[in-house]
Amino acid sequence: MPIIAIEEHWSMPDLTAALRALPHPDESLVLGEMGDNKGRLEDLDAGRIAAMDAQGIDVSILALTPPGTQPLPPAEAPALSRAANDAAAAAVARNPARFRSLSTLPMSSPKDVPAELERAADMGHVGTMVYGRSGDLFLDDPVYDDFFGAASELGQPVFIHPQLPSSDVRDASYRGFDPMTELVLATFGWGWHMDTATAALRLILRGTFDRHPDLQVVLGHWGEGLLFWLDRADSISRIAGLQRSVSDCIRSNFHITASGMLNPAHLQHALSVTSVDRLLFATDYPFQRPTREEIRSFLGHFSSETEREQFSSGNAASLFGIDSQAG
Repeated sequence: MPIIAIEEHWSMPDLTAALRALPHPDESLVLGEMGDNKGRLEDLDAGRIAAMDAQGIDVSILALTPPGTQPLPPAEAPALSRAANDAAAAAVARNPARFRSLSTLPMSSPKDVPAELERAADMGHVGTMVYGRSGDLFLDDPVYDDFFGAASELGQPVFIHPQLPSSDVRDASYRGFDPMTELVLATFGWGWHMDTATAALRLILRGTFDRHPDLQVVLGHWGEGLLFWLDRADSISRIAGLQRSVSDCIRSNFHITASGMLNPAHLQHALSVTSVDRLLFATDYPFQRPTREEIRSFLGHFSSETEREQFSSGNAASLFGIDSQAG
């Protein structure tokens, strides 16, 4: 049974240098430098394929590690986004049986986003990865509606990945501890996920999926908590006067990936609020590194071979247009 992992991160030294040179560099960059993460993130060749083989993964969908190019000023983001997309496409070309890729977009320069999405799609990128905010612009800001329209028309799924919350939010909610505890609380320990769930919820409440009913969005980490709060979220959609409830949008326009969190309890809850054809496998490499044995054990919690195949490769193959027998 083939396995397609859809959230497998990489980094580009030129982009990392540009992000480091900003007046206020994104503190989460340090997470990519812990242990051997930096070497693994920059390796798009034999070392990464060896890691995939050890885990039993046939195809990895490469995605630039946070924060992508979104913190860059509008004058810098387009060129580095293009460079990242060219580099990822070259990696896929070198190993077409093992890699696919999600594009990176210059979200801080909204006028340049649709054209780069189209260029990346023409190059073979199977979707795109964005974040919930660029500076003071939320992802649901009307300036991005052309982007979502283009993504829908091009059949490019949009993966909304976590990012460091804004300085104001961090000051209000995530301070008061030692620096590393503050960073972890604001990132993978809690803040990342609340920030991303809010971005997704705002997209729904903005009527994005009423205007673009074919648009498909991916959320990691079992839906960033949103799946566990749909009863309350549905009450917002009623008050906002939406055509469809939040729950309905989740079931028809969102796909959910495990991001390496192979917890059977999360799986069972996800299956209770959405359908198995909406669930996707990912390891969140190199930040999560489940072993072949851990992956095999988790797949045993599905009720049938058909469901296992859907989760491990079939759903991703359908959503991203990948030959599920690749690799």
